[in-house]
Amino acid sequence: MTGRGGETPTEEFVVGVCRDAGRMALRRFGEKLEVSLKGEVDLVTDVDLVLDELIRKAIADRFPGHTVITEEGWREDAPVPGGYVWLVDPLDGTTNYVHGYPAFCVSVALTHGDEVLTGCVYDPLREEVFYGEKGGGAMLNGRAISVSATDSLISSLLSTGFPYERASLAENNVSHLGRILNYIQGVRRSGSLALDLAYVDCGRLDGHWELSVKPWDTAAGGLLIMEAGGRISNMRGGRWTPFERDVLATNGRIHDQLLAALGQGLE
Repeated sequence: MTGRGGETPTEEFVVGVCRDAGRMALRRFGEKLEVSLKGEVDLVTDVDLVLDELIRKAIADRFPGHTVITEEGWREDAPVPGGYVWLVDPLDGTTNYVHGYPAFCVSVALTHGDEVLTGCVYDPLREEVFYGEKGGGAMLNGRAISVSATDSLISSLLSTGFPYERASLAENNVSHLGRILNYIQGVRRSGSLALDLAYVDCGRLDGHWELSVKPWDTAAGGLLIMEAGGRISNMRGGRWTPFERDVLATNGRIHDQLLAALGQGLE
């Protein structure tokens, strides 16, 4: 249903916002960019900021009573607002984008409390729209999708990522990667967490784990995992919300195996 204030958006609106931002990103892909640093290796470009503003305006115009939290406009110490909250990554995979590496996307999700109601991940390079609504299933370009049927770690293709501040963190995921490599078929690292989660929900990957994640990294992809029949938790197996600082998402069949393999040493 469409509307203003507390009403929820249509698929057309959410997908349209993602497409508009993604296509703008695609037009600038490969150009010389204005790049600055948010951290030692955490980049932000003029494209990130333009897309951020585009998405914020589209949501504010249609739903002025909603709050928008984006990667470019949220402080770590800020309290989570109540009501309807949009969690947005206007360009997930900025480092890839800056280097001309073809793996990036737009991720947009609507939440209420700690539940995700709607999520979309859009890959403009492949023209792939991953979309889901709570209780309504998950779709890729309008077709229903589901997680893989893999039921053993040794047959699993997984993905992971590493925090930007990894040099200063005692727990930076390097030890977990080393611990599990001999027990899985393979591991990939795309540099876009939202895309990784989307690939789990459509069966291209069997699972993903990552530490030091942000709400906009996982909100849309997390909903898609659940709606595609998978399972998502924190790294201790507890209930997932977008505001967890770590994530483990799988097809469900290998979830406990992966938790056990990665769980050593986690507090």
